[in-house]
Amino acid sequence: MDWTEPLLRLGAASAAGLLIGIERGWKLREAPEGSRVAGIRTFTLLGVLAGLAGLIASDGYGWVAGALIAGAAATLAIGYTQASKADEKADATSAIAAFVTLALGFAAGIGSPGVAVASASLVTLVLALRSETHRLIRHLDEADVKALVRYAVIALAVLPFLPSGTYGPYAAWNPQKLWLVVVLVTGFSFAGYVANRIFGAKHGTIATAIIGGAYSSTAVTYSFAQRLGAGAGGGAENAGIALATAVMYLRVIVLVAALATSIVRPFAILVLPALVVGVAASLWLLRRASKNVGPAPPGNPIALIPALTFLLFVAVAAVAARWAEGQFGEQGIAILILIMGSMDVDAAIVTAGGLEPGSISPSLAALALGGTILANMTVKLGITLAYAGGRGRSAALALGASMAALAASLAAAASFL
Repeated sequence: MDWTEPLLRLGAASAAGLLIGIERGWKLREAPEGSRVAGIRTFTLLGVLAGLAGLIASDGYGWVAGALIAGAAATLAIGYTQASKADEKADATSAIAAFVTLALGFAAGIGSPGVAVASASLVTLVLALRSETHRLIRHLDEADVKALVRYAVIALAVLPFLPSGTYGPYAAWNPQKLWLVVVLVTGFSFAGYVANRIFGAKHGTIATAIIGGAYSSTAVTYSFAQRLGAGAGGGAENAGIALATAVMYLRVIVLVAALATSIVRPFAILVLPALVVGVAASLWLLRRASKNVGPAPPGNPIALIPALTFLLFVAVAAVAARWAEGQFGEQGIAILILIMGSMDVDAAIVTAGGLEPGSISPSLAALALGGTILANMTVKLGITLAYAGGRGRSAALALGASMAALAASLAAAASFL
């Protein structure tokens, strides 16, 4: 008989109990002797018992396994009930952790040892971060909770239930992939919002540029340019505009890698010179800038209506791309990507990623996307000059330098097509 698999399952069940037991034992280490219902040994034994119950259930003796689990659960319930009567301040955390240990041990015993150990690790982490979690909750406000709920709805409540297949005109729509786009794009927004709540007020304008540039470098440019034009700048806004743009270059490369994998290599080669120039200009301006406390980046961007509007735009663009593919070939698709990108770079990236393999060459698609970024940069340069005037000269020069590098890359790439 091969004992390897049963031993692996039982070992995983024991490890799950031991992990949770160590945390609970440490947490209750100062409790009076005999007042703890369960510590390291008890939690480990609970894992072993549940693992054995799982093995027995796998052999067809479900009623025996059920009796073992029920007996252990009843014992725990009696013990924690008595403990709560003796100590009015006792909470239910240890009791729930004990029942979770039983469930994880049983899962390992019936054939999911990896899931059991991984889940036990997460449970232990949640238990160990009690102080940090409570501190975080104390610092949350209503806007933070709403932002979390909105993103949870976008990322977790919708995506898993959408079908994956081709639907709609020209079979251009894959519901799951379309919604994944919303999840990714709003994910940048949520990450920026969270980071700003944690670090923004402390690190000021520079942190605002980095965080805000991850989801809206144009909005950051507008905010900083207005401050400069009004004479309210503290000295770091020019560096902030340049830095937000450098972050934008990196962001679009990441988005292309995630959504349009086939063109990431030629696109990264096109954008890399502009990224290097943007980073260099940012660092130069940073050395000259004073680190003041600046404005917060654009407000909470996790709104469902804008996300749904973006989804609609992407869906229409996907149909238009398929139509252009049939009517005009890859040249028409490239022009479509360029036009769309002038309105929204993210939508252009999504459209390029949703095209059928071979419908447009990666080099031409990368060239079109590069053109959309150059158009977007032109808008930001105009915003800087219009609102900041002479006070934004340094930022305008930095933007112009990165634009020149990008234009040179586009010209060089176009000459080889």
